[in-house]
Amino acid sequence: SRSAMDHQPKFFENLSGAGKAIAVLTSGGDAQGMNAAVRAVVRMGIYVNAKVYFIYEGYQGMVDGADNIVEVSWESVSSILQVGGTVIGSARCKSFRTREGRLQAAFNLVQRGITNLCVIGGDGSLTGANLFREEWSGLLEELAQKGKIDAEAVKKYAYLNIVGMVGSIDNDFCGTDMTIGTDSALHRIIEVVDAIMTTAQSHQRTFVLEVMGRHCGYLALVSALACGADWVFIPEYPPEEGWEDTMCVKLSENRARKKRLNIIIVAEGAIDCHNKAITSEKVKDLVVQRLGFDTRVTILGHVQRGGTPSAFDRILASRMGVEAVLALLEATPDTPACVVSLSGNQAVRLPLMECVQMTQEVQKAMDEGRFLEAVRLRGRSFENNLNTYKLLSHKKPDAELPKSNFNVAVLNVGAPAAGMNAAVRAAVRVGITEGHKIFAVIDGFEGFARGKIKEISWGDVGGWTGQGGSILGTKRTLPAKYLEKIADQMRTNNINALMVIGGFEAYLGLLELSAAREKYDEFCVPMVMVPATVSNNVPGSDFSIGADTALNTITDTCDRIKQSASGTKRRVFIIETMGGYCGYLANMGALAAGADAAYIFEEQFDIRELQANVEHLTEKMKTSIQRGLVLRNENCNENYTTDFIYQLYSEEGKGVFDCRKNVLGHMQQGGAPSPFDRNFGTKISAKAMQWISKKLKETYRKGKVFANTDDSVCLLGMRRRNLVFQPVAELKSETDFVHRIPKEQWWLKLRPLMKILAKYKTSYDVSDSGQLEHVAMLPKEAETGAI
Repeated sequence: SRSAMDHQPKFFENLSGAGKAIAVLTSGGDAQGMNAAVRAVVRMGIYVNAKVYFIYEGYQGMVDGADNIVEVSWESVSSILQVGGTVIGSARCKSFRTREGRLQAAFNLVQRGITNLCVIGGDGSLTGANLFREEWSGLLEELAQKGKIDAEAVKKYAYLNIVGMVGSIDNDFCGTDMTIGTDSALHRIIEVVDAIMTTAQSHQRTFVLEVMGRHCGYLALVSALACGADWVFIPEYPPEEGWEDTMCVKLSENRARKKRLNIIIVAEGAIDCHNKAITSEKVKDLVVQRLGFDTRVTILGHVQRGGTPSAFDRILASRMGVEAVLALLEATPDTPACVVSLSGNQAVRLPLMECVQMTQEVQKAMDEGRFLEAVRLRGRSFENNLNTYKLLSHKKPDAELPKSNFNVAVLNVGAPAAGMNAAVRAAVRVGITEGHKIFAVIDGFEGFARGKIKEISWGDVGGWTGQGGSILGTKRTLPAKYLEKIADQMRTNNINALMVIGGFEAYLGLLELSAAREKYDEFCVPMVMVPATVSNNVPGSDFSIGADTALNTITDTCDRIKQSASGTKRRVFIIETMGGYCGYLANMGALAAGADAAYIFEEQFDIRELQANVEHLTEKMKTSIQRGLVLRNENCNENYTTDFIYQLYSEEGKGVFDCRKNVLGHMQQGGAPSPFDRNFGTKISAKAMQWISKKLKETYRKGKVFANTDDSVCLLGMRRRNLVFQPVAELKSETDFVHRIPKEQWWLKLRPLMKILAKYKTSYDVSDSGQLEHVAMLPKEAETGAI
């Protein structure tokens, strides 16, 4: 319960860091996105007038002192956003584990007046930081006794504040949905799997892929889910006795079903139920001996740690970096050391030691063979992933499937979005498991009216997760003008429920169909929509399938453009993104690419604003960063077009910088879906199909399905931390139909973040953060939108 004083909004700019010194270090194994976090901490710290220091080479640098601890400026973190790893270095440090080492470290910090530490690393690094904090006053007293510091310093620097951010590709830290680097590591794995699938397909091979994760199977599990692997081995969920037979039967069944390849994913820490290691070599030998399949092993190794961070990791790390500075400014001697993390789509603070203890509990449960407990302790998102994987990877024999006698139709509506096919696959497979017959509609509502509809089987959707675009075909056409014909098709094929995967048109389509219920009984059936559009402009959901892939495309392109600009010097690029009237892609793309400005429809701008941006860039050209990047949403303003802005900048920047423009266009709708979109599509669609089954049971009366209440036409969306079914009728009031966007959009809150990181003075409402939460053991039925 929040107290009354919490109702006054809290603004970032009112918090001052004057007189404070913040040091940032990266420790433990590196992870992509650490640099984005470092950049955000430095810029946020400087923004609130604190001094900010780099500590090079992790704890080793803290112990060694001297030029390993350096005060930094705004420009020090320029151009690091798109670089993988950590530019300030990370080292395993033995001396920090000794009291002497920590004594030396404390001395080095006090000399520079540093009492605020931001640690980016894994659980080991964070535990070390907490111990350091607990010993701090003792260390200072010992330094005073030895005459190294005076009594005044002991008083002045009496407390050390610590905030942690978890940077680890394994995603093995309890309390956080995603750690910095996990999404990028998944990108590397999926790129490899996609490449291997094409060669395996040519030769009818079996591939055993070993991915990282000594004590945590997250990467293995999610990549198996994202590529539809035949089998996965993870430490938290060892296979049952006799798994060798089961697996070989499964592999040969898949071959018999005309599947030309098998993919088996092994986490490096995989074990059997007797805690004995299962290695990739062992799995390969087994397949060769028993089945004689041509089998190869690929060990991904450190590839997974490398490469540029994904858009998701850059935004995650930037949000966390800002939150970390906020937490340090608000820390008191009584607040426990905390980690900042993301739960669903919400930034949260958690007590560091609670998270560490919980993480250690998982390991203990695994060591003692309590595997179900281990999976539960890993948290909701891990458990969801495991259950979804189990649901989709193994087809039960027909004899064991229930028979519901219901027919469910699945269709794509709107523009293509990467991840639609993953959603169709999940819907088809879950539907078949639930005993329904699934019908695929080709080419949206238009195809439906023309009778382009056929039954689709389990095997038909094999290998669909990695395919971009829409295999079923999709059209923007709305159903209103075809109502008669669609009703005929529903009657002819005896369709008892509809699942629509698409964008804003899908939402409008469902509104039209539910309005037509009074005229046509055929539409009195359960209908559900799963949001899929690159624009992310569907009301009722924070995310839509396809937006993450588009964001990565924009980010990659911006990286290349920035590189070309820094070569030429003094060049500003104006880049136009898609999104209709929704500024999500422009705004988040700008945050992920480190742009100077993003023009969007939701935040009106005038000539004064454009002028201010030009002046800002002119100032920037005087520094060592001689390039600029400006994003513009395609419909942000009908008069200030991309050409207009380009010409304005060219004229105003004469003699200072020159301009280029770039319209990204339809490349934003294409490409292989990102791991996030595959996963999000798979899980949200599986959940939607389970809802359909439930509604069919509820509305089946006297031999037919009859549903005509509002709650039988729903949109499944992710809201903050939860996946929720919302009647489309109730979402009407939240929608701006003229501009096809929701009236309220969560990401607008992040808009000041981009401006601050680009050195603009702005107002930033941070009332949402600052509540220290506890790591709860979650009840079984809690289902969130943790992806």
